[in-house]
Amino acid sequence: MEFPKGPMCQSCGMPFSGEKDYGTELDGSRSKDYCFHCYQGGKFLDEGISLGEKIEKNVKFGVQMGMTEKKARDMCGTILPTLKRWRKE
Repeated sequence: MEFPKGPMCQSCGMPFSGEKDYGTELDGSRSKDYCFHCYQGGKFLDEGISLGEKIEKNVKFGVQMGMTEKKARDMCGTILPTLKRWRKE
């Protein structure tokens, strides 16, 4: 499985293509780590979600975008656990 190149959301794995993709901190500044789908006003929009639930949510989104369920599941299961929000340190 090949990882996307360039910066990506450290919650969902969405690649950042420009400033508009970044979420916001409490003070309104752009987050350096998270996209607007995941993070606004300094909070996760899906606070309390587990990694497994996030994977399932992203698999559904990937299928809606035209991926096969297997490809979406493989991608999410490989990438999400490595992201800052989900890493076990």
